[in-house]
Order: sequence, then C-alpha cells, then structure tokens
Amino acid sequence: MNSADGKNHGGNEGAIVWREERGGGARTADFEAGGQRIAGWITRQWAACGAFECVALGYLAASSALIAVFAENLAHPVKLVSVQALVATMILALCLVEARVAERARGRSETFSAKFWRFWRHWYPHLFFLFCFEELGKFVHLVTPGWQDAKLMAADHWLTGVDPAVWLEQFATPARNDFMQFAYLTYFGYLLVLGGVLYYRRDWREYWSVMTYSATGYAVGYVIAILFPIESPWFSMAGAWRGPLEGGPITATINFIEHFGRVRGAAFPSEHVAGSVAALWGAWRHRRWLFWVMLPLVACMCVSTVWGRYHYVVDVFAGMATGTLGYVIGGWVMTTEGSLATEADKTSGAKYARKCKPEQGISTRPGVGSLDGRGGYPPIKQLTEDGGSRSGSARRYWRCAAARARSRHRP
Repeated sequence: MNSADGKNHGGNEGAIVWREERGGGARTADFEAGGQRIAGWITRQWAACGAFECVALGYLAASSALIAVFAENLAHPVKLVSVQALVATMILALCLVEARVAERARGRSETFSAKFWRFWRHWYPHLFFLFCFEELGKFVHLVTPGWQDAKLMAADHWLTGVDPAVWLEQFATPARNDFMQFAYLTYFGYLLVLGGVLYYRRDWREYWSVMTYSATGYAVGYVIAILFPIESPWFSMAGAWRGPLEGGPITATINFIEHFGRVRGAAFPSEHVAGSVAALWGAWRHRRWLFWVMLPLVACMCVSTVWGRYHYVVDVFAGMATGTLGYVIGGWVMTTEGSLATEADKTSGAKYARKCKPEQGISTRPGVGSLDGRGGYPPIKQLTEDGGSRSGSARRYWRCAAARARSRHRP
C-alpha cells in the first residue's frame, strides 16, 4: 500500500514537473511570438517610411532630446514632448495606412480611398513644416537664455556700413512696399508649385527629393535657431525708423498674417530664404524651366525680408547656405536604400513607360534610351542620328527612355 502510494506520488510529481516545464515552454514561446509580432510591426512601420520621414522624425527626436536635457528652461516640457510624440505617431500612422491601402489596390483600378490617402501621404510635409516653425517660438530660449541680435547687428554694420533695415526706409513708398510684401508672400508658393508640377506628372522620386531637400534645410535651420536665438529687427530695432511701412491691400494682408502667425525668434538663419533656396535647387535639378521662373522672384523675396524688417542681411546669407546644405545632404539621403517607401513611388514612371513607343526616325544605337554606364540618362542630343537636340520627337523619346529606365532600376 505504501509502495503503491509512493508510486502514485512519484507519478504525480513527474506529471507536475512535466506540466510546469510545458507551461514554461509555452510562456517562452508566447513571449518569443509576441516579440516577433512587435519586431514585425516595427519593420512594417519603418518600411512604410521614406527619406523624408527619416529627416522629419530625426528632427523631432533631436528636439525632444534637447527638451529633456534643458527641461528646466521650459514652462511645460512634458506637454511639448507629448505633442511631438503625437505628431510622430500621426506621421507613422499615415505612412502605414497609405502603404496598406496601396497594397490592397495593387493590380486593380485606383479607388477613391487610394487617391485620398496618397494625396495626404504626399502633401502632409507642408503641414509638418508649419508646425515646426510655429513650435520654434517656444524653443527660442531652450539652450541660450538671452537674445543674440547685437552680434548680427554688428555683423550687418560691418558688411554694409549701415543698418540695412533703417537705411532702406528712405526708398519706401506705398507702391514699393506693396511690391516687396508681394515678393515676401511668394515664399509660400515655391514648394507648392514645384511639388504640384511633380505630383501632377507623377514623378514621385523627384517629388520626394524636393521635399527631402526642404526638410533637411529646415531641420538644420531649426536646430541653429534653437541654439542661437535671434528675435529679428522688427523687435530688436523697434523705434529706430520713422514709422510703419504703409502700403495697399498686399501690405494689409501681410500685416494680418504676421499679427496672428508671427514667431518671436527663429530669425537666424532665415527659414524663408532657406526653404526658397532649397526649392530653387530642386527646380534647377528637376524642372529647369521652373527654376528660371522662380529665380527673380526668390531674389526679390530675399531683399524683401530685409526691406520688411523681418531679417538681418546675415540672416539672408545664412538662409542661402542652409538651403544649399539641405539640397546637398538631402540629395545624398535620396540615394540611400529605402528612400522611397510607397508603392506608387517605387513604380514611378512604369505606367508612363508602357504608353511610350519609340519614335520613328530616332536612333536605336546601343546605349540610347537606357541608363548610361554612370547611372545617368543620355543627353537629348544623343537620341537622333544627326545629333540634333531641338527635335520634339527626340524630347518625347528621352522622356520615355527615362521612364523605362526608372521602372527597370527602381528597387
């Protein structure tokens, strides 16, 4: 009897141990499966992002880190970090939703849902830029407690021998003020027009390249503005001129916008100039005809920032440098793997290429109409036997060849 009890007891112990081992293994397996699901979600989320999101989220991460380090200089640091986390979450969610909708619509006629999400996926960067600029008003004394305008005023005087904003007042008339304020307002149209042309033509790689140039230039400028706070001549030199700039309806419009949207600080470098120069470089690279249209307007806009007492001359030069730096760095970022994320982006040009047919009388020599040995497209003048570059058929053939090459070599 005792022996039997011992056997039963031993059997029960074995069963208990077996069940515990089985339960532990199940829990380990569940834990590993959960980790794989999380890793898979992160992978899918990151795969839905492109080069622009890398720059945008990188700026949010950098500014959040600065908030955490210098939290004692802010009234509501937790609130600011929470808002930035919310913006980052919204960006990731938008990218993921658009990617899923595009995946479901693949191979079928385009639905309203696919068009809707693609539109917002491509145009939300403009809202992001606006958010970051307005947010800078809360960061101006995050690192440096005082304004640094005296240094730029001295630099302007060293460069020009005068205080430029005060000196320009002698030329002010209502008509000239309206023209300069109009030139200042053109800033808001450069990226919209260039992006609109590329979006309409479905040149997705070029579109996201331009957005990445701008995002990089803005991000560099934002960080500089946080580290080196400048409030602008409008505030630092108030009272140095005879009176406000009088003008007509355009001046009244800009005064209305500035009344509700003016940010005190973030004047160095000029983000207006940085964004305009980045867009100008994008037009030079991707739509040369638009570059020549934009160039005189951008030049007038640069002058208007000083005329309107928004910036120092040094701000303008710094903005030019920042916009150019954004173009250089952004161009390099766009060469990295995964710079284009959406399915529409990756198949850019494929639909157009299928519609293209070689033009009659166009050279079909080896190498023409395809990528050359250096990864670029052949010049238009190589597309005809006689070397002519003005032929309309040659230009059409070049566009078709470029589209075919993009569709073949797109990752």
